[in-house]
Amino acid sequence: MDAERAIATRNQGRDPEAGYGRGVTMVSEMTGPQRAAVILLVLGEEHGRTIWSEFDDEEIRIITRAMAELGTVDADEVERLMLDFVGKLSSAGAVTGSFDRTISLLEKILPTDQVALIMEEIRGPAGRNMWQKLGNIDAVVLANFLKNEYPQTIAVVLSKIRAEHAANVLRHLPNDLSIEVVSRMLRMESVQKEALDHIENTLRTEFVATLTQTRRRDPHEMMAEIFNGFDRQTEIRFLSALDASNQDSAAKIRALMFTFEDLSKLDPAGLQTLMRQVDKDTLTRSLKGASAEMRTFFMGAMSQRAAKNMTDDIQGLGPLRLKEIDEAQAKMVALCKELADKGEIILSKGNAEDELVY
Repeated sequence: MDAERAIATRNQGRDPEAGYGRGVTMVSEMTGPQRAAVILLVLGEEHGRTIWSEFDDEEIRIITRAMAELGTVDADEVERLMLDFVGKLSSAGAVTGSFDRTISLLEKILPTDQVALIMEEIRGPAGRNMWQKLGNIDAVVLANFLKNEYPQTIAVVLSKIRAEHAANVLRHLPNDLSIEVVSRMLRMESVQKEALDHIENTLRTEFVATLTQTRRRDPHEMMAEIFNGFDRQTEIRFLSALDASNQDSAAKIRALMFTFEDLSKLDPAGLQTLMRQVDKDTLTRSLKGASAEMRTFFMGAMSQRAAKNMTDDIQGLGPLRLKEIDEAQAKMVALCKELADKGEIILSKGNAEDELVY
């Protein structure tokens, strides 16, 4: 037990993912929710399920917040808290409360949607404190929230986040308000701790709820992904129907869709990466039904000999069903997206901000 205590003390505060709070939590300093969190962590999924099911949503939020911020509880402290479980705890050692363990436990007990809402409320965007969280929030979203606050409050918030992020937020504030905020920031002196705590608490209680609503997925984005999975005839049928009933939505979906033709917007390095990953048969079938511009684009990245061989392969395929060509092109689009998710290539829809300068 002394060895366990020494290890816990030596590791105190080292692991940033172990919990949002301090390194080792003492029983004498624990609140009621923290004590409940320790007990539930020790009981785990099997023995704790019945207890969790008796809590209402508010009680679950309180306990999960305490659990996520708990940090490490020394095994000796756990024994003090649960004398009737000394036998089990002697072999279990220390208990660590963290986001990962909290989520893992709750997902086995509560519905996934409920767990997501609870943990998002506790954690917000990635970051270890409120100011770091704000630094990970989209500048437009943050500006839309702050524009309803007092200029002095906005000045304090922007002074606490990264300069680059503050600049982007200022750019999306109304012009007169942004100028006033800059003026306040220039005149701002040290902010009293009480005022800073009040602003931080307000952001935590009001903005997290606002963010949860703001981050609701755009239905047009969802439909664009669904349409990307259609074959060409089905895509045309649905978009034509939308053009007749809701032209604005049809236009938004078209703008969000990533199609085979959008591959022509790949930069040279991205194109080479894609061509190294795609199998020859898929590329050949894709180009069989591609426009002259798309064939030129892809063959322009090949050697003259390879381009000639590809042309011969395309002609040697003979007639293909449109469905076979659509499937091949869809494979290339899916592969391109997969490579983009891994950060190996950059996708662009042709916006000016997406253009690359060499």
